[in-house]
Amino acid sequence: MKNGIISYGEAFVDYISVDSSNQNFQKYIGGTTLNVAVGVRRLGSPSYYLCKLGEDEVSFFIKNELNKEDVNLEYSVESGQKKICGVYVHLNDDGERYFHSYENESPDEQLLVSELHEELFRKAKLFYFGSGTLFHEISRQTTKAAVELAQKHGTLVAFDPNIRMKRWESEQKCRAAIMEMLPNVDLLKIAEEELLFLTETLTVEDGLKQLADYGIPYVWVTLGEKGALAVHGGVELHVPAMKVKAVDTTGAGDAFMAGILHCIHSKGLPEDSAALKRYTEYGNDLGGKAASVVGALTVSKELF
Repeated sequence: MKNGIISYGEAFVDYISVDSSNQNFQKYIGGTTLNVAVGVRRLGSPSYYLCKLGEDEVSFFIKNELNKEDVNLEYSVESGQKKICGVYVHLNDDGERYFHSYENESPDEQLLVSELHEELFRKAKLFYFGSGTLFHEISRQTTKAAVELAQKHGTLVAFDPNIRMKRWESEQKCRAAIMEMLPNVDLLKIAEEELLFLTETLTVEDGLKQLADYGIPYVWVTLGEKGALAVHGGVELHVPAMKVKAVDTTGAGDAFMAGILHCIHSKGLPEDSAALKRYTEYGNDLGGKAASVVGALTVSKELF
């Protein structure tokens, strides 16, 4: 029986300022795919994180944190030249966080196609990735190869674009790279604004009409405080969000995705509207709880 969820991406360290002087920072592991890898493990699903790590103190920090979370790094790769990406988040005078800078000292140190282990795709039940491995040619080819391995071995392919435009040369290249992957996806989680951007439409309804051409079996459109829209078999189901006081929405989408993947891993694909609603409610609940506390990975395990 196939077992486990693969999350493939780039590990980050988030340096979050502790005050408005923006001179002192608290260090956290981060990155969407890493957040999801931790999330599904906290929920109880076996989790594999697939990436390239370095051999320095920052990489040791990441490995140590993931080991504490019981995320399997057996199939990840180490390189003496790899430097972990750093994201600096500053505080303004009103105490609100904002993205300040993104640093990547070794952009060409990416997981190679030759470093993928077919054994992992043979045994895992789901393969999850985002657009963070699509803007660089090396990682884009590795992503495509990983998707092919997943399809070869009947592993479900889940995709969350999670667009960060600052990392792309242009909107056109971003849109083209993401849209190219859609025909190979079984499960798509996409934020409302990302749907409108990719389809170049003005409404969710029109965006979904264009998305239908790609034949994706399951689509979830997250709508922020309005909840989420689940689409399967031509049926669109709107599931309202739980009411929470949002403190930090950084990890809300990742928590939602972790919830959906865990449901599918533990219970199978939602074959009817009732199951689709339950899965979406679960994702909404996790996303809302994650938004009610500070940080993408600082939520207590009790929330999962």
